[in-house]
Amino acid sequence: MTIDRKFATHALTAPEYVRALFLPLDNAAILVRNRATGRTVQTIAKAEIIAGAPFQNWLAYQNSSGCDVFLGMNPIKDGAYSRTKQNIQDIRHVYLDLDRKGDEALETIRNSAEVPAPNFVLDTSPGKHQVVWKVSGLDLDDAEALLHHLANRFGGDLAATDATRVLRLPGFANRKIPGEFIVQARQESDAVHTLRDFTIDEDSPEPLLGVRDNRRGERNIASDHKSQSERDWAYAKRALSRADDPEAVIERIAAYRSEDKADPRYYARLTVTKALADLMRTQPNGERAEDPEAERKVSGSPGPDH
Repeated sequence: MTIDRKFATHALTAPEYVRALFLPLDNAAILVRNRATGRTVQTIAKAEIIAGAPFQNWLAYQNSSGCDVFLGMNPIKDGAYSRTKQNIQDIRHVYLDLDRKGDEALETIRNSAEVPAPNFVLDTSPGKHQVVWKVSGLDLDDAEALLHHLANRFGGDLAATDATRVLRLPGFANRKIPGEFIVQARQESDAVHTLRDFTIDEDSPEPLLGVRDNRRGERNIASDHKSQSERDWAYAKRALSRADDPEAVIERIAAYRSEDKADPRYYARLTVTKALADLMRTQPNGERAEDPEAERKVSGSPGPDH
């Protein structure tokens, strides 16, 4: 992590936010979505163009016409016309979308020793926030593993865990909610972080990828390396032991295994059901715990009122 000099937190306008995230000649993705019509327009342009007055005036017009305005969080390769993973130039940012218990989650992040202080915090609606960290030295796999971990650890939106994600652009109204809520952004740090600065691998379905050695692309693998299924099982038991909602644990595991399981929700539910049964079988005092309602909920079987 670069050393963060004494930094004065300050609000950012949309142009200032774009310039803080990108270099002038970086390609960035802007997405404008009309919720009434469902029409979406995506534009790839240089950051200096997006931050300029003509482009900002166009965004303001779109926003006043009922559109939401979003910004891609990582730069796009030259010549690319979409923000697919293959078109990501490099990883500059990781982030969290805190749409449930946002104020509480943000406070947890601020007090956590597992993650650095956020670089940017956006207030996207009452009690909801987006948190952004500046990073370097991460490849796509590193970034998406870390995004999953951040969401799992701090209750972020699991749908916002891909490197191509767009987040809201400050200074524009959030058209998803009634009323006129203008998204606000604050910069709280100018440090740049590496993977080593995030130490949250204990409490998520998949531990962070190992630390790179001096050769590009290689990682050190511990001698006690476990299979992914073993890690899923261990994670489920840890989460259930601390009284996490079983359905939330199922969602986290299913989201993480969505690309390598034919039916990730079935796999996740089976894993959590077995983990819960194991925990119920043997408690610290050696007695069996009886909680048929919890077991029914996680197994998906109908209860007495159905």
